Amino acid sequence: MREIPATADIDLIRRVLPHRQPFLLVDKVRDIVPNESCVGIKNVTMNEPHFAGHFPAIPIMPGVLIVEALAQTASVLVGLSLDLVDKDPLVYFMGIDKAKFRRKVVPGDVLELHVEALRGGSKVWKFRGRGVVEGSNAVECDFAAMLDRRGE
Repeated sequence: MREIPATADIDLIRRVLPHRQPFLLVDKVRDIVPNESCVGIKNVTMNEPHFAGHFPAIPIMPGVLIVEALAQTASVLVGLSLDLVDKDPLVYFMGIDKAKFRRKVVPGDVLELHVEALRGGSKVWKFRGRGVVEGSNAVECDFAAMLDRRGE
């Protein structure tokens, strides 16, 4: 039986996710419990392209990108849980529910992306996600995604 790592650095993340800069929104994943949960880390910096227009005088990470970062974290969990490293899987959003935005995420923040699998193991997965900065919830939502193992 293969061993699933407890953490994923950027190199392993890139072997699971198809995303690349400027749309790769997860720097590290830790506390990986296969098929159950993990925590992604996003180091928010002023160098990110969305800050040029959202908003130039008061840079705030768009909520939709925080939700995307949660989804990318969930995709790493799925990819590692199902041994999809180097197999080019795609995970597509199917729905986002109960999204609530609680605080701004700004350059200099370390955004923790807490993801819990509510249902999974096959093609359709459901998750609960929370974006946390300094112990305070920035966003919370439930979301569903579909796994596409291209070529299978």
